[in-house]
Amino acid sequence: MKKITSIISFLLVLGLVSCEDNLDQAPISEASAANFYRNTADFVQAVNGIYAQLRPVPDRYYDLSETRSDNVAGSSTTGVRPWDPINDLVRNLSNNELIEEAWNNNYNGIMRANTVLDRLNATLVPDEAMRNRLEGEARFLRAFYYLDLVRWFGKVPLFTSVVSPTAALDIPRSPVADVYTVIISDLNTAIEKLPPSYTSATDRGRATSWAAKALLARVHLTRSGPTYGIEGPGLGVNEYTQAITLLNDVINNGPYSWVNSYPSIFSYTNENNPDIVFDIQFRSGNGLGTTLPGYMGTPSYFNATPGVPLPQSSVEMRPISEDLLNAYQANDVRKAFNFQQGFTDVNGFVETRSFYKKFLDVSKASDIADRFDWPINFPLIRYTDVLMMKAEAILHGGSGGTMLDVLNIVNMVRERAGLLPVAVVTLDSLLEERRREFAGEGLRWHELVRNGKVLEEMNEWLPKEDELNRMADVMIAEHIIYPIPFNQLTVKRGLYQQNPEYN
Repeated sequence: MKKITSIISFLLVLGLVSCEDNLDQAPISEASAANFYRNTADFVQAVNGIYAQLRPVPDRYYDLSETRSDNVAGSSTTGVRPWDPINDLVRNLSNNELIEEAWNNNYNGIMRANTVLDRLNATLVPDEAMRNRLEGEARFLRAFYYLDLVRWFGKVPLFTSVVSPTAALDIPRSPVADVYTVIISDLNTAIEKLPPSYTSATDRGRATSWAAKALLARVHLTRSGPTYGIEGPGLGVNEYTQAITLLNDVINNGPYSWVNSYPSIFSYTNENNPDIVFDIQFRSGNGLGTTLPGYMGTPSYFNATPGVPLPQSSVEMRPISEDLLNAYQANDVRKAFNFQQGFTDVNGFVETRSFYKKFLDVSKASDIADRFDWPINFPLIRYTDVLMMKAEAILHGGSGGTMLDVLNIVNMVRERAGLLPVAVVTLDSLLEERRREFAGEGLRWHELVRNGKVLEEMNEWLPKEDELNRMADVMIAEHIIYPIPFNQLTVKRGLYQQNPEYN
C-alpha cells in the first residue's frame, strides 16, 4: 500500500514549503488541488513546491554518487549504516532507505510539476510572460527529476500528467530512450519559455534559459555514454556536437564568468557568484539549511566545534579515500579547502582520517542551531563544469571546439588551483582533473559512467581500499544502476521487473 499512498499524495497539493532563500512560501496543506489554483500567486507557490523537492539532493548525491564511487571509503565501523551496502556494492539493496528516497522524492517532484502543467492556463494566469515562466520552471524541474531517476535506475515509469492511483498501477517502466524524449522535450520548452535572468532578488535561485541549456548539454553527454549491455543511462548515441553547441552558447553568451579564487566559489558571503549556473538555495533556521551529513566529521569533531550541539543520534564519519587524497599535488589549493585531514578534539582524541569540509565553514558554527542547518547553497551546475563538459565532448570527437580549447580550459582550472600548466590532455587526465575540481559535489559516479570508465576505475580501486574486507570483489555492469525499491515491486505483481543482478 505504500506505493498507492505515495501516488495519491502526488495528486494533491501538499504543504509546499520551499527550502530556497527567496522561494519560500507559507504552507497550503489545507487546500486541495481542486480549489487551490485560482490566480498567479497560487501557481507561483505551487512551483515553489516543485523546487522544494530539491532539498534532499545534496544528501542523495553524497549517498548514491560519492559513497558509491572511488572518492569515499565509506564502510562504517558497525556495517549497519544505510550507506554500507551502497558503498560495498552488495546485491540486497532493494529495501535500502536511501534508494527509496531517490525514487520517492523525485516522483513527488514530478507529480507536483504535472499538477502545475495540467492546470496552468491563460484564464488563471493571464500574463503571458509569467505563464511561460511558470511552465518553463515546471518543465525544467521535471526534466531534472527524470534525469536523476534515469541515471540511478535506468528504465522508469513515465508520468507526464496527473493520473489516478488506479491508472498509475497500469503504467509500466518505459524504455530509457522514451524517458529521454520527455526530458529533451521539456528542456527545449524550458529554453524557449524561461527568462535568461531575473531582475528581482526575490526570484534568486529560479531556473533560467541558460541553466536549461547547460542541463540539456549534460543530458546529451549522458545519453552518449556506452550502454555497458544494460538498460542504463547510456545509449551510445554520439551527441557530443549537440552538447558543444549548447555549451558554447552558455560560454559565449551567458552571464557567467571565471572566478579566480576556488574557495570563493563556495563562500557563505559570495553565494550566486558568476560560477553558479544553477544551485539549490538554502538558508538556516527552522530546518531550512543544508544538512551536509556526509561532509561532516565525527561527533568528536563537533564536540570540538563551539556552537554546534550534537543530536542524540549522530552520523558516523565516511572518510575520503586515500586514492582521492593522493590524486592532489601537495600545493593544490583545492586539497586544503575540500578536506579536513584529521583533528584533535577537546578531550585529546586524535582522528587521523580525512573527510569533506568543502561546504562547512566552522566560523559560522555560532550562528546556526545545529549541524543539520547550515546556510550554504549547493551547486548543481557550475560554469567551470560547463567549460569542462565542453572539453569532455571535444575529446569524444564532437565538433565546435579544438584540442587547444581543451588545453586552455584544463590549464585555467589548474592555474586557479595553484598548479603548473600541462602540455597534453587526454580523457583520463581530464577525468582526474574533474575529480579534483568537483570532489564532494556528487558528480564523480556519473562522470565515470558516461565516459565508459566506471568498471575499469572501480575494479582497480576496490581491492586497494577495502580495509574491512566488506566490498564486492568485482564490480559488474549491472551495478552501474540501482535496484527498483522493493515496495514498488510488491504493490502490483509483475508491473515492474527488478533490475538484473539484484535481489
